[in-house]
Amino acid sequence: MQVEQIYQIVNAITNEVLGDSAVVNEDLSNVVEIGDAIANLGSAAFENYTRSLIDHIGKVVFVNRPYSGSAPSVLMDSWEYGSVLEKIQAEMPTAQANDSWNLQDGQTYVQDTFRKPSVSAKFYNSKTTFETQMSFAERQVKSAFDNVSQLNAFFSMIDTSIYNGQTVKTDSLIMRTINNAIAHTIANSFGNGTGTGYDAGTSVKAVNLLYMYNQEYPNNTHTDLASAMSDPRFIRFASYNMALYEDRMKKLSKLFNIGGKARFTPKDRLHFVMLNDFAKAADVYNQSDTFHDQFTALPNAETVPYWQGSGVNYDTNSISSINVTIDGANDGVDIVANGIIGVMFDRDALGVCNQDRRVTTHYNARAEFFNNWYKVDAQYFNDFNENIVVFYAAVSS
Repeated sequence: MQVEQIYQIVNAITNEVLGDSAVVNEDLSNVVEIGDAIANLGSAAFENYTRSLIDHIGKVVFVNRPYSGSAPSVLMDSWEYGSVLEKIQAEMPTAQANDSWNLQDGQTYVQDTFRKPSVSAKFYNSKTTFETQMSFAERQVKSAFDNVSQLNAFFSMIDTSIYNGQTVKTDSLIMRTINNAIAHTIANSFGNGTGTGYDAGTSVKAVNLLYMYNQEYPNNTHTDLASAMSDPRFIRFASYNMALYEDRMKKLSKLFNIGGKARFTPKDRLHFVMLNDFAKAADVYNQSDTFHDQFTALPNAETVPYWQGSGVNYDTNSISSINVTIDGANDGVDIVANGIIGVMFDRDALGVCNQDRRVTTHYNARAEFFNNWYKVDAQYFNDFNENIVVFYAAVSS
């Protein structure tokens, strides 16, 4: 064991704590151990009497913390048999004259005309799948532990790490489902299918809050989301407009979905996902100086730290951006957009269904180990006949 003499630093610490000296640089490299692989311990692996005997392990700690994930909750039903998800919809019929109040003498009123309903169906029949393989060799690793409890804890740690990895991957796929809806909405809103010009204007489904704000207050322009988020007036302006959409989408309309279908989204079916940085800025700038926070609060939303990734430093441009390829007229359209603040969508507009997690096992009798395959299946879908509205802040350079 490596033992360090630290009397000098503890004396200096005492003087700092008691007020006998100014705050000075403290070298903590000999106080706080950051750990090392056993192969790199060298003489520190031996006791300090004969310096020939290897120190025994006194306590074993396993890094075994299950990760619950943080993706928005869009998980839907599962089913055991069959494959296709069928979604049936009926169009609203048109009105016609009511002859009850326009009776004419000698007029024949036809009542046996057949009017069939206009019904259509969408079929979703694609599934994504991946698996993680891990080998377990119990007999070969027993010598590293003192008892069966430690051995079981070791394998439990490995099992948890596999499930944590799968949770991260499924969370990412959920976010890609949302990102695909965002990209399609932006592409559709600007009339070219590619999203070009999204930062030079706004639309009813892809709402450029920063463009609208700069039009409203031309003397207080911001050039990007990062600068706008520090402006309390922009935060209030954005909150106001997003709250309006929460009410507007309750009314039957064709304006809020790509398919141009008559749809409405009641409050209990509205799903709102918002960028966490914007939500925190709204909390600080909207709520910190008011006694009536219910008048300035954002609509209830789940928050995400980023849409696609954090980048290397969590800068606003990285966390608010998407860069994806979507299906389009050209069989693969690239949509690059930044400044995305949030997305409101109907509960039926996107989701994850028929998710199936399972483990299959095979024992290798010759080498005496188990192979486990951790498998994940799920169907991720977008329905552009349902309401989807994207809020973002972008200005063309």
